[in-house]
Formats: sequence, C-alpha cells, structure tokens
Amino acid sequence: MQDVLKVDSLQGSTVLSGASGLLRTVSRLNVIEVPDILPWVKPHELLLTTGFPLLHADSVQPARAGLNGPVRVEADPMAQLVAEFHERGVCALAVKSGRYLLDVPAAALEASDRLGFPLLSLPPDIAFDDVLADVFAALLDHQARTLARAHDLQRSLEAVLLAGGDLAEVTDEVARLLDVAVLITTPDGRLQASGGDAARRAALMALPVFDGTGRFRTEEFSTGIVHQQEPSSGELAVVPVHGGGVNHGRIVAHSITGQLSDVGVHALERVATVVALLITRQLAVAAVESKYRGDFLRDALTGRAGEPQQVAAHCAALGWDINRPLVVAVAELEPDDDTGSGPHTTLPVRSYQDRLAAAWQQVMRSRDSRAPVVGFSQEIIALIPVSGTTAEVEATVAGIVADVARDRGGGRRSFCVGVSRVVPDAATAPEALTTAYQQARKSVAIGRRIHGAGSVTHFGGLGVHRLLSLVPDPAELRSFATEVLGELAGDGPEILDLRVTLQALLDNNFNVAETARSLHFHYNTLRYRIGKLERMLGPFATDPTLRLDISLALQVIAMRGL
Repeated sequence: MQDVLKVDSLQGSTVLSGASGLLRTVSRLNVIEVPDILPWVKPHELLLTTGFPLLHADSVQPARAGLNGPVRVEADPMAQLVAEFHERGVCALAVKSGRYLLDVPAAALEASDRLGFPLLSLPPDIAFDDVLADVFAALLDHQARTLARAHDLQRSLEAVLLAGGDLAEVTDEVARLLDVAVLITTPDGRLQASGGDAARRAALMALPVFDGTGRFRTEEFSTGIVHQQEPSSGELAVVPVHGGGVNHGRIVAHSITGQLSDVGVHALERVATVVALLITRQLAVAAVESKYRGDFLRDALTGRAGEPQQVAAHCAALGWDINRPLVVAVAELEPDDDTGSGPHTTLPVRSYQDRLAAAWQQVMRSRDSRAPVVGFSQEIIALIPVSGTTAEVEATVAGIVADVARDRGGGRRSFCVGVSRVVPDAATAPEALTTAYQQARKSVAIGRRIHGAGSVTHFGGLGVHRLLSLVPDPAELRSFATEVLGELAGDGPEILDLRVTLQALLDNNFNVAETARSLHFHYNTLRYRIGKLERMLGPFATDPTLRLDISLALQVIAMRGL
C-alpha cells in the first residue's frame, strides 16, 4: 500500500486514519459509485470513491457473520461499512475530498484506527482514470519483479540441492532472499528445519499458531494462501510440500513487515518443489541407513552382533552411546485402534507405523541424539538412557511417551509401551540387551492385556505376571487355569460375574462385609455367592494353598491370549 501511494496520480493524498494497515498488499482496484458495493469487493482491493455512496451507507445491508466469526456491529453506518470492508480483506478506502463528503465521521475514523484499515483522502482534482492507469502499471511492474525474484530463488535453491545441501541450508537461503523467517515442518507440524535471523524467528514463534510442544497446528491452517494476522503480527504463508503423491509437510514463512505477499505464494510453491526433491532424496538415503541400523540393532538385541568390543565399536560408529545405564522400550500400535478421526483414518497401517517411528526418533533426538531408536515392521525400539531411582526412571520414560503421544492431530494412533529393567552397561555386557529386549516385549504384551490401550508397563512392576510370563509354554498356563477354576475359566456372562466376585474376595482378604460394600451387594447375597463358589472350587475360604492356586489362575485368565 505504501508503494501505491507513491505513484504520480496519488501524490498529495492524505492518510486520515488506520495508518497501521499501510503494509497491506494491493493487487487490484475498484471504483465505488453505488452504496451496495459489499457483494462485489474482493481481497487485496483498493477502493476509490467520490464519497457519494458513503452518504447512503445506512442503506447497506452488512453480513453479520464474517469469515472469522461475527462481525462487530458498529453504531455508525459508515463505521460499520469500514468493518465490513476490513472483514472482506479490502486494503483501503480512498475518498475524493470536498465534493460530496466533507468530513469522515469520527466513529468511522475510530473504527479504521482500531482495525488497521486505512482511510485515505484524495485531492479534489484527481482523475480516477489516471489513478487506474498508474496503479495498474505499477502492479504489472511489481508482478514482473516478483516472477523474476521467484525464478532467481528457485535457481539459487537448485544450486543448493545440486551441491548436496540439506533442509537447514534451504531455509537459510530462503530466509536471506525473501527477508522472512521460514520453517519446514512434517505433515503433522513438527519442526524439521528453520531459517532467518533471531529476531524474525522469535516473532514467528511468538504467534499463536503453535501448540505447547512447539508443533505448528497444520490442521487449523489452509494451505496455498497468505493468512493476514493482526497488523502488528505481519503476514504468514503456508504452502504444502508434495512429491510423488506423498505429503511431505509444510513450508511456513512469516514476514514481520507484512510484505510477504510481495514475493507471494508463487515463490514459496517453487521453494516447495525443491524441498520435495530434497526430502525425497533424504528419505531414500534414510531408508537405506535405517535398514542397516535396524538390522544391526536387531542382531544386538538377539545376541548375534558379535563380541562386546565389536558391538560397542559398531554402535559408536553409528553415533550411538550404549556405554551407560539404559532401558529398552518397545512401542507397538494398537492393532484395532479406532480412535482416529477425519482423513487420518484412511491412512494405511504402514503410514501410522512410520509416523510413530518418526515421532519417537524426533523426541529422542531432542533429548539425547546418541540414543538408538529404530522402527521395525511391527514395533519401535528405543534404548533410553536413565539414571536415579526406579521412580526417576519411570518419570523419564513417562515424559518421553507423553511427548510422543501428546499430539493426536498428527495422525498417530494409540500405542502401548513395554519397558525393561535397567541395563547398567550394554557396551561391556551386550547379552544383557537380549534379556532386556525380551523383558520389554513381554511387558508390552502383558500391559496391553491387563491395562488396555495406551498402557506403559515396566517389567519390574509386573509382579506375579512377570513370573507367569517366564513360563515358556502358554498352553501349560491355560491348562493350569482350567484345572483350578473348572467352569469358571469360561467366558459366559454369569461366569464373568462370578469371577469378579471371586477376585473381589481375594482383594479384600475374604472380609465379607468389606467385599459386599465394594461390590454394592447385600451381605446375604454375597454369602450365597460364596457358597456357590465353594461348591464349584472347593473350600478356598479355609484352604490357603487352594486360595493361592485360585489367585494365580485368575491372573492367568487376565493374561489370556499371551
């Protein structure tokens, strides 16, 4: 807008109010000669008027619901018209002074200043056809410069790509050439790279477009358009990065001065093409590296990686540090999770697995870049460095899991985690990793069956389930439960109800009154059920050995399917 006011025909124009909105971008002009102009105005438009239609502003029927919610209803008709223009993205209103409208009402000036919508006073002798010719010529020159700048930007980025540059170099180059702050995010909004000086990046991060974890809220922003923020917040543009039919993320650019549209989404779309090529190349390299890393970690976890010195040296070469206390964590997606919503539910399971693995890798990398994290076909394995007491270890793991699982808008399904005992030093005793891996796998399986979806289960907290899980033959466990419980090992509704009663009696140490209260039964009803249970199981109320067998059998039933 400031550049438009510099054309010859607009010399002598005065800004009456709304000067904070002079950073708005003008892309077209329109002349108002009728009061019902609202249905015809377009975003980024400079409106010219003799002032005559504004004399009849009270005849305008404004839309009460705008693009961003209800439009504030102003007391003055012209102030209401200013508010409607602002809502529709109009750049400014320029009024020829002196002929029809002698003074702009104070309420309209106040609304203009409050909204950052410029009101301009044009000289009385100005000719609109001169303004149209001069501004259109300026717009054509600007568009030519924008296209040339976008072309130069693409050539510069292609040079970075051919030289083997990475995303950080791309964002630095874009930030330098466009004088903006730039982010490249994953499809769910997690930061991959950023560019721009400290002040511009700080201004971008201060915008209310990120959640508590620093994730850009991609689900709240359309792509391919410039989002106007408050006048003091500059402008924000979001452009998708697509390559080979795959969504690779977003480019987010922010201009403090509000002049991002001078470069436009067109330039950022060219940047997105280069970024898609770079990400595709990185994914191809990462797939090979991940396969190599995954194969080695699988060998290490299954005891086939070689001698301790070989394992430690190979881990160091891969950038992993296992010469410290750590736990093995195994994360698995819920097999029948239906908690997703929207378009994410159409993703194949492989995509969910990849996203979960990427989330684990990013969270672990932010905490400790030398901690191994590998995604297999059915599970994600992380070797988490820990220290302190058992409670501190559990808190560390819980914090990592919370960071991974916090964002359900990113398309990740619910998952369970199993955690091994602490391995003091895997570098000198790699065989301990094998045991820890088995512990973690048992924990995730048992935790899902006992605690349900989204559980985090530590092997050291399994109690008697830990001992039961060490029995190598599941059929033997099922046979034991059937022999002890008889028909109570079935699945009928009445059987399940009796098992609940039996477990409550064991939990309350056969205190009949307390058990009746916990189950909301009458005392005599519970006594009747105890008699029925004793006829089915034997005198467990007086036989401690039988009670122990029953208690173990109930835990085996709880672990059914393992």
